[in-house]
Amino acid sequence: MTFEAFDIVVVGAGHAGAEAAAAAARLGSKVLLITQMLDTICQMSCNPAMGGVAKGQIVREIDALGGWSGIVTDRSALQFRMLNLSKGPAMWSPRAQCDRMLFSLHWRQVLESIPNLSLWQDEVVSLSLDGRCVAGVLTRMGHFIPAKAVVLTAGTFLNGRVFIGLDSWQGGRVGENPAVGLSDQLQELGFEVQRLKTGTPVRVDGRTIDFSRLDVQPGDSRPAKFSFSDTKPLAEQKPCYIANTNLRTHEILRTGFSQSPMFTGRIQGRGPRYCPSIEDKIDRFADKDHHQLFVEPEGWHSQSYYLNGFSSSLPIEVQLEALHSIEGFSQARIFKPGYAIEYDYFPPTQLSFTLETKKVENLYFAGQINGTTGYEEAACQGLMAGINASLKLRGLQPFVLGRSQAYIGVLIDDLVTKGVDEPYRMFTSRAEYRILLRQDNADQRLTPLGYAIGLASEERMRRVEDKQRCVAAMKDVMAGVSVVPSDTNDWLASHCSAPLSQRVSLASLLLRPELRLEELMELSPEAAASLRQLPDNLRDEVKHEVETVIKYQRYIEKEQEVASRILKFEDIALPADFDFFSLAALSYECREKLHRYRPATIGQASRISGVSPADVAVLLLTFAR
Repeated sequence: MTFEAFDIVVVGAGHAGAEAAAAAARLGSKVLLITQMLDTICQMSCNPAMGGVAKGQIVREIDALGGWSGIVTDRSALQFRMLNLSKGPAMWSPRAQCDRMLFSLHWRQVLESIPNLSLWQDEVVSLSLDGRCVAGVLTRMGHFIPAKAVVLTAGTFLNGRVFIGLDSWQGGRVGENPAVGLSDQLQELGFEVQRLKTGTPVRVDGRTIDFSRLDVQPGDSRPAKFSFSDTKPLAEQKPCYIANTNLRTHEILRTGFSQSPMFTGRIQGRGPRYCPSIEDKIDRFADKDHHQLFVEPEGWHSQSYYLNGFSSSLPIEVQLEALHSIEGFSQARIFKPGYAIEYDYFPPTQLSFTLETKKVENLYFAGQINGTTGYEEAACQGLMAGINASLKLRGLQPFVLGRSQAYIGVLIDDLVTKGVDEPYRMFTSRAEYRILLRQDNADQRLTPLGYAIGLASEERMRRVEDKQRCVAAMKDVMAGVSVVPSDTNDWLASHCSAPLSQRVSLASLLLRPELRLEELMELSPEAAASLRQLPDNLRDEVKHEVETVIKYQRYIEKEQEVASRILKFEDIALPADFDFFSLAALSYECREKLHRYRPATIGQASRISGVSPADVAVLLLTFAR
C-alpha cells in the first residue's frame, strides 16, 4: 500500500494526540492520526475524570481556544463538582466524573467528523529525515508515510514496562504492546532520554461493594459544565463515595514490600510526587492510621469502580487482601489489578516554546513524552503542538501563550525553561497570576486569540462579545444604583452585615465578603430587572463574572500591573547563537545554564534555576536596546 503525503502525522491517539490532530486539521492541514488501537482513542487509562485543582482551568482554556476536551467531557459526564468553593474564585476548579467508554466514543466521533483528518491503525517505529528535518514516518506494517511535520504523543508507550509484584513485561498499558524503536532512534539523533514511572489502582466490581458502609459524595446541586459552547449541564448525576484504609490495611500492604518493584529497585524512574502509590504513602507517612480513598464510577452502565488513592504495584494477592480489609470492601472482587508502568520521556528543555524540538525541525513532542502527568496537561500540549505545526507549515507566526495569559502558558514555560525530574502536574500555586487566570474568564482571555488564528469559531467569538457587553452593562447597573441607610440597614442586619451611615452603590455593598450579588437584587427592583433581562445562556456566567470582578478589582489591577512590569523584559530576545561564556560579568553557573538551555528571552532566562537577579541585570544591560 502506498500512502499519500500528509502535512502532519500525529503519532498516538491519547488526549495529546487527539487535540493535536483535531487542531491541525481544523486549521487546514492534511492530517493523519496513527494509533496502535483505534478502539482506545483517548482512553482514560487512569481515573475516569477530567479537571480538578488547576487542571479544570486548563480544560476550560482548551475549550476557549477551540479545542474539544471540554465538549467531550460535558457529553460524557456522570457527575460535576466545582472544587475549592470555600476559597476565593481564583482557586475554584471544575471537575467532572466521566463515563470512560462514552468519553472515548465521543472523541472518536469528533475526529471522524473533521474532513482533513484521517485515521490509521498501526505503530510508528521510526522517523524518516531529510537532513535534520522530518520527512515522514515508517510503521510496523512496513509503510513509509510522507509528512512535512510529525507530532509525537506516545504517552507511556515508549519502551513501556508493566510491573506487578515480582512480575514485569513490556507494555504501554496492561494488555497493550509498547512502542519500540523510536526512543533508540531519537537517542542516536542526540536527544536525552530518561525514565519516569506512573501507576494505577484496582478496578472493583461494584456489585461486590457494600455502599451502605461508605460516605456518599454527591455532585453539585446545580451542576455547571466545562465548555463555553451550548453543551448541556447534567440533569442526572451518579454519586461517588469515600472510603478509608485502616491500620490492618497498612499491615497487609507492608507484607508485600519485599516484592514491591519500587522498594526493591527494579523501577528506576521517579513517580508523581502528588499521586503516590498506596504503599509509598504508608511508607512515607507511617504515623497516619488511615488514608482517604475515593470510589469513582466508570460509567452509566458499567459496574466498574475506580479506587482513587489505592494505586499499587504490589502482588495481586496482597492488593486483594488489603482491599478486603477496607470497610465496605470485605467481599469485593476486582476486574483488573493495580500496576505500575515505567516508560521513556525526553526532558522538555530540548523543546522550543512551540513544542518543536530543537534538534529536528518540524518534529513536535506533546504529553507524557515531555515528562507531564494527567490528561489535561497532555491535552493542552497536544493542542499547542498541533496549532504550531500547522501555522509553521503555512509560514505564519508561532502561537505562544505567556504566563500571565493562561495556565497553558505557565505549564509550557515551566517545562521548557525548568525541565522536570518527576512527572509534572499543574497546581494553582505554579501560576503567579492566579486571579487573572480564573476558570470563569478563560473565554474572555483566550477565545479572541483562538479566533484570530482560525481555530475558535465565529459563533464562539460572538458569544464572548455578547458576554463582555452584558458584564459591562451589569457592572454599570451595580455602580449606578444606590441605596440609603433607612431602606437598607434592617436588610443588612438580617444578613449579618454592618449598617450604613450614608448612601452607597450596590457595587460598594458587593465589596463586603458576606454579601452576594444575587442577594443584593432584593434591594433594587431596577437591578433585579437588569439581571432578568440577560440572555438565559449567559445569565449565570455574567452574574459570577460581575461579582468576581467587583469584589476582587483591586487585586486584579495589582496583578495586571505586576504582569505589565515583568512583560517589559519578558520578550527581550536573546540571540540563538550567542556565546554566553563571553559575558564574564555573569556567574559561571549562569553561563553554564544559559549555554545548556539556550533561553529565547530574558524572561525565560530569569526563571532558570541558578540565574540570579544580578545575572538578569547583566543580560538587560547587554541586550535591552
